[in-house]
Amino acid sequence: MARNHPAFSPTCAAVLLGALRADIIAVTTTPAAQAAKNVTRTIPIVMVALGDPVRTGLVHSLARPGGNVTGVTAMAPGLSAKRLELLKAAAPRVSRVLVLAYPVDPIAMPQIEELKKAAPSVGVQLQIRNIGTADDLPAAFDAGAKERAEGLLTTSASIFIVHHARITELAARHKLPAMYSNRLLADAGGLMAYDANRRGLEMASGTYVDRILKGAKPADLPVEQPTKFEFVINLKTAKALGLTIPDSLLRRADEIIQ
Repeated sequence: MARNHPAFSPTCAAVLLGALRADIIAVTTTPAAQAAKNVTRTIPIVMVALGDPVRTGLVHSLARPGGNVTGVTAMAPGLSAKRLELLKAAAPRVSRVLVLAYPVDPIAMPQIEELKKAAPSVGVQLQIRNIGTADDLPAAFDAGAKERAEGLLTTSASIFIVHHARITELAARHKLPAMYSNRLLADAGGLMAYDANRRGLEMASGTYVDRILKGAKPADLPVEQPTKFEFVINLKTAKALGLTIPDSLLRRADEIIQ
């Protein structure tokens, strides 16, 4: 088994793995999965908590993947909208939300579409800023400030995890209450994070590897969706922002960082 490594581009990693005749390719990002699938249609590819595998063309359907790709997705219907709702519940006065998106990753647009549908009912206006590289982050925050952004969301993408320290620092500098898609950002000083339980999904992906090594075909193994979610609130950050988190929201949190 081999995994994609951050030192290589997804395409380079996939080519290397194909050349090595790997037994299984395990991938942790959608671009890596697409690159691997473009290189081989025979080596099994196991997704480790990826985004939307149907809309990004990795599988035909969740129930019947139909090719050499299967595994676990971290996306569930309504997950992006849920993050927006929780942000509004934590900071009811927020009416303009800066949304950082990474369109290079094909899972970005489905999330943006979901947020656009949810925004009117939540009572917020979205300010969507596309990020190409980490160097674009300061300008995106400055643009949000000029448009009087009052809150922050990011789509679920690896770039925001890799550069979590920079993003949380910029959010603190601009005094933006933020909701993130990975608890790593709440641990780093972000206000909140709501995500599928990653540990459980990673363990589940290991089961796929085991079954495939024992002879199962990826096409016959349904893609698993998350059933457990994790809601983290950083109270230290809330106090720094002068924000009082409602008790009703605190009771829903799986973890509170003091």
